[in-house]
Amino acid sequence: MKNLLLLALFCGGMLIPAMAQDRVPPPPESKPDKELECDEADARIEKYRGQNQVLSDKLNGLKGDITKAETDLASAVQNLKKCNDDIYSLIGASEADVNSFRERLGRIEGRVREMQRMNDDQLADRQDEVKALEQQLNELRRERVAALPEFYDRVIALARDIKGLYREKKIKGYTVGTWAENRDCLWNISGRAEIYGDPFQWPKIWQANTDMIKNPDVIQPGWVLTIPPAGPKTSDELKAERKYWRNKRAAAEAAASEAGATNTTGNEAGN
Repeated sequence: MKNLLLLALFCGGMLIPAMAQDRVPPPPESKPDKELECDEADARIEKYRGQNQVLSDKLNGLKGDITKAETDLASAVQNLKKCNDDIYSLIGASEADVNSFRERLGRIEGRVREMQRMNDDQLADRQDEVKALEQQLNELRRERVAALPEFYDRVIALARDIKGLYREKKIKGYTVGTWAENRDCLWNISGRAEIYGDPFQWPKIWQANTDMIKNPDVIQPGWVLTIPPAGPKTSDELKAERKYWRNKRAAAEAAASEAGATNTTGNEAGN
């Protein structure tokens, strides 16, 4: 037991100095900056004052430039207004007239930009709108305001853009099928979604194919019919349709009259 105590004391005495050697010594205390001498401090203050004065002078110079620019701009605006007033008086228009023209021209330009994003088929279905836009522009062009430099080039460019919106409507063809299989007649063909989607448009097909169709109630399988573009019926188509229905009524009345006469004759013969 005594030996163990001695061994522990011996080992402890060896470890403590070793641990003390492994400790990192504290960093040396930082020394305070050297105090400036009075002359050096005064020199620095004077230097900063000089730099501040240079910057102040530059700022004042910029302020002067800004003031001059604002004055020049106000003068230019005033001169421009006077110039415009002189030009407006030459064409007999007021500033309100010019503003109104600018607004109307802008609306046409906006609509033309919208239509320029449409495909050919969409444009082909909107040719009436294109014609209306061209008519509106032509009305503007007749006004003296259109001759002003602000508008002249815009009007010319807009007229060219509207011309570029015109599209020819594509004429389709349709091959007549059999009644048993396709139930094809002018009424049903006109009602097809890929044709008109409206059976009442059948006179358009009839009138576009009068070289083949003599009687609109009779069409033959295998005929290739011309399908005109969709749209309101023309005056000729309406006239032909009215004549067709008059003939149908007349034929029905004649048939009814003949049937009545036959019945009467039969009754008399029976008597």
